[in-house]
Amino acid sequence: MDSQILCFNRSISSSSSCFIKRQFHPLIAAPKTRNLFLRRGFACKGITCSMKSYRLSELSPPEVESLKARPRIDFSSIFSTVNPIVDEVRKRGDAAVKEYTAKFDKVVLDNIVVEVSELPDPELNAVIKEAFDVAYDNIYAFHFAQKSAEKISWFSLLNQPAQIAGCKTVVLATPPSQDGTICKEVLYCAKKAGVTHILKAGGAQAISAMAWGTQSCPKVEKIFGPGNQYVTAAKMILQNSEAMVSIDMPAGPSEVLVIADKHASPVHIAADLLSQAEHGPDSQVVLVIAGDGVDVKAIEEEISKQCQNLPRGEFASKALSHSFTVFARDMVEAVSFSNLYAPEHLIINVQDAEKWESFIENAGSVFLGQWTPESVGDYASGTNHVLPTYGYARMYGGVSLDSFLKYMTVQSLTEEGLLNLGPYVATMAEVEGLEAHKRAVTLRLKDIEARQVLT
Repeated sequence: MDSQILCFNRSISSSSSCFIKRQFHPLIAAPKTRNLFLRRGFACKGITCSMKSYRLSELSPPEVESLKARPRIDFSSIFSTVNPIVDEVRKRGDAAVKEYTAKFDKVVLDNIVVEVSELPDPELNAVIKEAFDVAYDNIYAFHFAQKSAEKISWFSLLNQPAQIAGCKTVVLATPPSQDGTICKEVLYCAKKAGVTHILKAGGAQAISAMAWGTQSCPKVEKIFGPGNQYVTAAKMILQNSEAMVSIDMPAGPSEVLVIADKHASPVHIAADLLSQAEHGPDSQVVLVIAGDGVDVKAIEEEISKQCQNLPRGEFASKALSHSFTVFARDMVEAVSFSNLYAPEHLIINVQDAEKWESFIENAGSVFLGQWTPESVGDYASGTNHVLPTYGYARMYGGVSLDSFLKYMTVQSLTEEGLLNLGPYVATMAEVEGLEAHKRAVTLRLKDIEARQVLT
C-alpha cells in the first residue's frame, strides 16, 4: 500500500522576555473566599505573559466544562485561502507548486521532486549522527513490537512505521533551503527510514501535490503528519474530495497539560510548559496543581526567567496569554480534569506517578515522573509523536503501525457451515426486508438438501 509522509518545518525565531500575571476568567467573579487568590505579576522588559487561574472546587460543572475549549480557529477564512491552492495544483501540477514555493518560501526551484536513491549520502557531525541513529533504533523497535504483537523530526516517527508496514512509495514533503537544497539532517533520516521521494515544498501546495499527484510527484493514498493551520485545512479539504486520500486525524496547535504536586521541581515544570508554548502563539499549555504545598510563586518566577532567554520567547509569551493554571484538591480531581481536557501531551510530574497511569483515559501521549520530559517523545524515546490535538484525544489515538495498514476479511464456508449458519442469516435478511439476500442463502440450502437426497 502506498503511503505519504508530511514534514512541516516551523521556523522564525525572536528573542523576548516575559512577565507573568495571574488573571481570573470572566466566568468567575472577583475572589470572595480565601480559596480563590490572585497574584501580582512581575515585569520583564515589557512583554506580557498571563496565565489565568481557576480553582476547580469553586467552579460550577458548566464552568469546568468550558475549560476544555481551545483557542478558536477560524477555518472559514483559512479555507478561502487554501481552496484556490488545492484547485491550482490539481489543474497545473508542478508549475503551481513551483509558483507557490516561490511566493511563500521565496525559493525558485527547477525540480520539485527528487528520488532519494539518486542523492548522495550526506555528511553529518558524528554527535548529530549518533543522536539520529539512537532515535531511529528506538522508533523502529517500538513500532516493530506493534507488528510482532499481532522521526530531529516529525517524519522519523512516520517513515519507520511505514517502512515496517511495507509501504512501497513514501513521499516526504519538506520546504527547501534558500538555495533549493534539502536539509542534510532531513536527508540523512529520509535515507535511513526508506523514503522513496522527497517533495521540496511545504504548506497546502505540498499536501495538494501529494493528494492529486503531479507530473513528478507520485499520488499517495494516505497523508500523515503535522503542520500549520493551512496544512490542516488542506488535509481536511482533500480527504473529502475526488482525490480519494485519507489523513491521520484532524489537528490543531500543539498543547501540553502538566499535573504537578509539591514534589515537582518548579524548574522542570516551567521548562515543560515553555517547551510547548514556544511552538507558536496559538499553542496552549495547562498547569494542573494537585493538592497543597506547591510553590506557585517559584513556578511563575521560573517561567519568567526561562522565557527571557528563549529565542522563541515572544511566541511562548503569546501562547501563555491564552493558557491557564488549574488548582485541584487532589490527584483524583486533577486526573479527572485532564481526562475532560484530553491533551495532546500529558506530563504527570508527581510522586509515584506510575500508579496513576491506569486512570488516564484521554491523552495523546503520557509522560510519567520527574525524569520524563515531553521532549523525549518528540525525538527519541521511540513512541510516535504524531498525536491528536484540540481535544481529539477523546476519540483518536496517535499514529501507529496500524495507520499504514488496511485490512481485508476472507470467508470460506463448507456445506455443513452454510447448513448451520444459513437459516440464521435468512431469518435476519427477512426481518430487514431484503429478499435477495435471503434467497442467496436459501437457494443454496435447497441445492445442498437436494444433493443430500440424491446420495
